[in-house]
Amino acid sequence: MREQILTIRQQIVEAKSNGQKLLAVLLDPDKIVLENLKHLIDKINQSPATHIFVGGSIVQNNILEELISQLKQKTSLPVLLFPGDPSQISPKADGILFLSLLSGRNPDYLIEYQVQAAPILKKTNLEVISTGYILIESGNETAVARVSKTKPLSRENLDLVLATAQAGEMLGNQLIYLEAGSGARQPVPAEMIKLISQNVEIPIIVGGGIVDLYGIEKAYSAGADLVVIGTAFENDSHFFEQ
Repeated sequence: MREQILTIRQQIVEAKSNGQKLLAVLLDPDKIVLENLKHLIDKINQSPATHIFVGGSIVQNNILEELISQLKQKTSLPVLLFPGDPSQISPKADGILFLSLLSGRNPDYLIEYQVQAAPILKKTNLEVISTGYILIESGNETAVARVSKTKPLSRENLDLVLATAQAGEMLGNQLIYLEAGSGARQPVPAEMIKLISQNVEIPIIVGGGIVDLYGIEKAYSAGADLVVIGTAFENDSHFFEQ
């Protein structure tokens, strides 16, 4: 019998059920210098990363296609788009986090951009993973809040964040992404991660404001299934050598 090949989402779900913790490196094309990409990919290949996310709140430098092509050539990790809008879709990636900003009430980020993206995605072979995206207050205004023109949910209001995550799960989201934001002063609180992980069945992604390996382990211990490292790795390619 031919062995079934699991989709990326199925792999994440299986890892959760097995207690395996996953790690994604987030690369913002606007912060990448192509001449330095080989060094960056070498560091990713030497790291414990299991996934690569590519995208940003605003991408302006037109290197997305080249960036993904080089990543696909020089690493075996799955490359997932993490788009701020439909212009950041590339058929060269393996999949896309199909984000809906559940924490905000801006219709563009709840459904309008998804409507614009759907016919584009239908023409690709990208694996589309429905993801409930929840922005959490982090001590400063992040790019996500500024660009989406939405306010993050209070880090003190655990009940509201939980209800938002549960609503996303009931709507059919396959993942929940708790986001403090790029360059956040504070990460998502551990007690919030714990509460949500204990009260939803789907995998939990946590990113933003994690500045060291201790922060990764703290998120894992609280119940995160996949942790995302972006700014810290952008600022120091030796981050995982701590």
